[in-house]
Amino acid sequence: MGKYKLTWKDLTWRDFKIYLFALFKAFVPKSKIKDLNALENFIQTKSAWVTQVTLYGYLKTRMGTRYVLHFENDEFMASVNLAKWNIYAMALQDLTFFSFSYLKTNFNYNGTEKAKEIFLNILDDEISNKMPNDIIEEAKKNFEGRLKDINWDTYHGDLPFNPSALSLYKWAPIAEELKVLDRKIVLNSVILKWDIVKKEFKERINL
Repeated sequence: MGKYKLTWKDLTWRDFKIYLFALFKAFVPKSKIKDLNALENFIQTKSAWVTQVTLYGYLKTRMGTRYVLHFENDEFMASVNLAKWNIYAMALQDLTFFSFSYLKTNFNYNGTEKAKEIFLNILDDEISNKMPNDIIEEAKKNFEGRLKDINWDTYHGDLPFNPSALSLYKWAPIAEELKVLDRKIVLNSVILKWDIVKKEFKERINL
């Protein structure tokens, strides 16, 4: 990732837009997902939303009123940035697999190659947002490994978002002794956010 001073600016406007205005988006009418371009956008934006809301929400809950002050600490900033991208990489995988598994089961759409194409397109797009190359390469390897073993007929109904929930638990820059106490709450918070995404996906899908 290189050595450079991390500041508030490294949590880009995109991050804040996703995190701070998430509630307002709930009231915006949602268009149908009618093609693969719209599906790609859905996977990218919703994965980012789940990542930001759960990570920053957990940090804020644990740190209380001193939350903002921690962002003056370079080491903490580096940990937040690392956590953000690693969780997001797993969230992208989970939602990609969920989406195409759901399409296979409910619309008989066999989209293995398209799933891979969309995932790689999103990673390429994130280079401009400073997603670290080592995390991108690791995400590609992880995706390929999961792709070999996936059962498209059952994945969407078989705890599809557990990997990203566990990723938040693993990467969140919180003391290990506190994370142990928080494990159930942390995992449930991620799954609840994904439940919102699943519901929206089912309402909007129209391929």
